[in-house]
Amino acid sequence: MSGGALRIAARIAARELRGGLAGFRVFLACLALGIAAIAAVGSVRESIEAGLAREGAALLGGDAEIELTYRFATPRERRGLAQLGTVSEIVDFRSMAVVGTGPQARRALTEIKGVDDAYPLYGEMRLDPAMSLDAALDGDGRHRGAAMAPELAARLSIAPGDVFALGEREFVLMALIEAEPDNAISGFEIGPRTMVRSSALEGSGLLAPGTLFDTEYRLRLPPQADLDAAKAEAAAFIEDGGYRWRDRRNGAPGAARFIERLSAFLVLVGLAGLAVGGVGVGAAVRAHLEEKTEVIAVLKTLGASGRVIFLVYAMQIGALSLLGAVIGVVLGGGVPLLLAPLIEARLPVPAVIALHPGPLVAAAVYGLLAAAIFTLWPLAQARDLRAAALFRGMDAPGRTRPRIGDVALVASLVAVLVGLAAALSGMAQLTLYAALGLGLTFAALLGLAALMRRAARRASRSGAVRGRPALRLALGAIGGPGGEAGSVILSLGLGLTVLAAVGQIDANLRGAIARELPKVAPSYFMIDIQPAQTAAFGAMLEAEPGVSRVETAPMLRGILTDINGRPAAEVAGDHWVLRGDRGISYAAEPPEGTRITAGTWWDESEAGAEAQVSFAAEEAAEMGIGLGDLLTVNVLGRDIEARITSLREVDFSNAGIGFVMVMNPSALAGAPHSSIATVYADPQAEARILSSVGEAFPNITAISVRDAIERVGDVLAGVAAAITYGALATLVTGGVVLLGTAAAGTRARVYEAAILRTVGAARGAILASLALRWAILGAAAGVVAALAGAGAGWAVSHYVMETRFVFAPWAALAVIGGGVALTLLAGLAFAWRPLAARPAQVLRAHD
Repeated sequence: MSGGALRIAARIAARELRGGLAGFRVFLACLALGIAAIAAVGSVRESIEAGLAREGAALLGGDAEIELTYRFATPRERRGLAQLGTVSEIVDFRSMAVVGTGPQARRALTEIKGVDDAYPLYGEMRLDPAMSLDAALDGDGRHRGAAMAPELAARLSIAPGDVFALGEREFVLMALIEAEPDNAISGFEIGPRTMVRSSALEGSGLLAPGTLFDTEYRLRLPPQADLDAAKAEAAAFIEDGGYRWRDRRNGAPGAARFIERLSAFLVLVGLAGLAVGGVGVGAAVRAHLEEKTEVIAVLKTLGASGRVIFLVYAMQIGALSLLGAVIGVVLGGGVPLLLAPLIEARLPVPAVIALHPGPLVAAAVYGLLAAAIFTLWPLAQARDLRAAALFRGMDAPGRTRPRIGDVALVASLVAVLVGLAAALSGMAQLTLYAALGLGLTFAALLGLAALMRRAARRASRSGAVRGRPALRLALGAIGGPGGEAGSVILSLGLGLTVLAAVGQIDANLRGAIARELPKVAPSYFMIDIQPAQTAAFGAMLEAEPGVSRVETAPMLRGILTDINGRPAAEVAGDHWVLRGDRGISYAAEPPEGTRITAGTWWDESEAGAEAQVSFAAEEAAEMGIGLGDLLTVNVLGRDIEARITSLREVDFSNAGIGFVMVMNPSALAGAPHSSIATVYADPQAEARILSSVGEAFPNITAISVRDAIERVGDVLAGVAAAITYGALATLVTGGVVLLGTAAAGTRARVYEAAILRTVGAARGAILASLALRWAILGAAAGVVAALAGAGAGWAVSHYVMETRFVFAPWAALAVIGGGVALTLLAGLAFAWRPLAARPAQVLRAHD
């Protein structure tokens, strides 16, 4: 195209834009809302990443950390660590905090953190009353000191100055913990924190051989130290390689992973909102071009080519899109800044709330691509219309089919948008599946709109609606040309689909634990049962009338490091079995109820020198391993090579004892260990059991299954709430589109009402017709959204949450009811003008 044509097109576009933006309010609102939502989520995510990078050492508690399981570092390992930098040793485990003695004693589960004099290497403890950590842990001269989480102190009804026991040692509570610098890395904790000196735990009976505990060696390295070089040096002197390394580059991996997945999912919700907004963008463009029908006809009559027409309105839409992108970026970047104190207070990790260009640019690109995708189609249709047909009223924008090249261009832009989202979200597979689901839902809604128009036309002519003028008028309006069916069903359907999916996910998250638990779940998990205590422990519980069953098993922990001589991560990828250490047991005979799916259980008398392992069948299939594969498991710093000789079913949802790996006894001979037990008891007997076990065996820790379930439920409720807020933002965008659609059709409904009143229709019948029209469209959109949302909920539950999906009918009914209510409200909000207009004035103006 020549430069002269470009200048002409630009001049015409500028002149039309001088008329104002009245027809583009919905366009700008939809585009700005979608971009703002994505920009805000991206800005918060970038702020968290910046905070983790800045505070990585403080969050970790050191520049680097080496974690050992079940053991302390040997003298040789300590010397090697000391050569790297300043070392702080921490021991971490669960136990019971006890106040008082006898039946009246109060007990609560706690996470004990034993620290040395070097703690903390970075950051500082804040205590109430204000004092140094050294002063708190020194005690009062009679007892060793401790600091405790406020919620634990409240549960035990104690205050600073009161005495409590950990195992066989008494401590005085000196202060309550207000802030713990490295608490963000602790991950999911069942019990609140108690902090003491590690040396004060000697003689408590809590760190006997086989006790479940971890030791963490924090390192403060020289300023210019190379982290990779330090890691390589540590690998040379840590015996048997049984350790985990973390450094300040990933100071809070659990929190960072959780926030990354949540923010990625919210970005996907934002993209769904952008798609909803895109429907509004497309509808606004189509309505604008229909209003410009005569202008387009005149321009074509005066010699303007289709390309000039396309360019005129493409320039207008492009300028408005840039304006919408600017508004969205300002909102998306400004809202986190305004709400910075609130956001920082709610986040479990530090965040550097600031303007981060990356997420803002990405959101703007998303928005501009979405605007192009949804406006190219009507622009291409306007380009191909004939001037003569426009003058005769035979055609209008949206009535012709676009060319193959236009379709290819739109498809290419969709591919670019999805590809960018996949690359920037960090979860490519989830993004692609979400895009596919969104596309299928879009197609289903378009198909439903076409089907509804056809069905409504037939129904309006059938004898079934005779005597029901309001219903007949509503069906005729839905099936007639220029109806709102397509825009209403698309805008509302997409928004409700996202909300329906979130509703199903929310219902499944909240019900997963209770649904997966058996009808009879254990009351307690008992851990750290020493071998010498096993018989007496079992006898005590057998004599307890409220106990129905006790299951015990030996318990060790180990890290699966290699599979067939190769690093396990290379073979099985990022499987959960490889994330940290796993529980391991041993048994000469298959435990009661074991179902072997492949191979045979060993005969210990014939086992020979080779260690053998029975592996969980489902996990083995996921990891791509099976019978005959050789596993290297590091237990207490010693590598054990065991061959898989059987696979068995393991149901981890039954709240009982379940191990991924069970070895033959000779494989673990001589390894210090303890046992665990599940205790099934009547609820009325639980307090008595806790008291009896605590009095007789102070070192044994009891974990309440009910408390653990409530804790997990609180976490899942928070996740569900965050996702719900994102979905509601999408629904707000859909509501804007819906209002825009209702407003755009007001002129047509005014003319329709004038005709109906001229032929004798009462205002009540017209109002009922309008209400039925919108209710039918809302119900249809709600039904499709409920079905599509159920499909999306199943996919997320099955592939992302890895839980069994159960359809939640009440959530689906709420979505359908919400669809009807929203369309009724939007439609009736613009019903007053058609009912109030005088027919004579309307008909004379139309002539």
